[in-house]
Amino acid sequence: MTIEITGSMAGHADRHTESSLAESFENAYFTAPWDIYEGPLKDFPKEKIRLEAEPLVLFAHGSSGIGEPLKAFGRWLASFGIGFLCPNSFVLKDRITYTSPISREDYERIHAMRSAELAHAAARLGEVPGFDGRYVVAGTSEGGVAAARFQAPQDQAECARMIFSWPCEDNYHVAAHRTAIPQDMPVLNVMSAADKFFSQANSWLDNPSALGHAGRTLANHTDASIVLIPGAPHTLFALPQAQAAVEGFLERVLEPYACRSE
Repeated sequence: MTIEITGSMAGHADRHTESSLAESFENAYFTAPWDIYEGPLKDFPKEKIRLEAEPLVLFAHGSSGIGEPLKAFGRWLASFGIGFLCPNSFVLKDRITYTSPISREDYERIHAMRSAELAHAAARLGEVPGFDGRYVVAGTSEGGVAAARFQAPQDQAECARMIFSWPCEDNYHVAAHRTAIPQDMPVLNVMSAADKFFSQANSWLDNPSALGHAGRTLANHTDASIVLIPGAPHTLFALPQAQAAVEGFLERVLEPYACRSE
């Protein structure tokens, strides 16, 4: 099936420079564990606050950027001792944006930027105040693609993945899903039962056999959980049902000394 490209694009910049990658990290939205700080990473008052070492969720935001639902999610994680770091993709001047559907080639231009942001941030996690070496990679929607494709720096493997509102399937949004989650890594996929973009509820999904969740892609994984929330909107990570699943998952995968780098 070939879908009609009825979406639109704005902006021209489709790749990061070393400077803009650094800015995406330095301007990341950061919530310190136990509600001690919320704001840009670069503004954390290191000279005034010394944090106890705690784990971290490294999060890739969706196409709309760092909005209030994402900030609420970060504050919620911080309230029980988990740091939250979300690199800011929109520091790139004249960054391309879109309304769907656009071509797969254009989506992949964006996915390459998002993957670069996660890779850069992961390589610099040692600079994040209070980071104890344990981290979980997560993302939502457009950012979920980057989180699913993430490959950790050498000797700094993540503890787990959490993929929200991205089904890890081939569809209009990617040339191929290219999910790269190790088979023995814990992974949580949280989806609306009928996601408006990535399920058969979307008339231009362009994959008649798609499930709308990662069940097929993760079928041979030894520690995978799929959570479907009936009636949920596309942005769902801050819903109580999602948070209940996330809290139980993180409690298990972030046990003391789990996944620390050697």
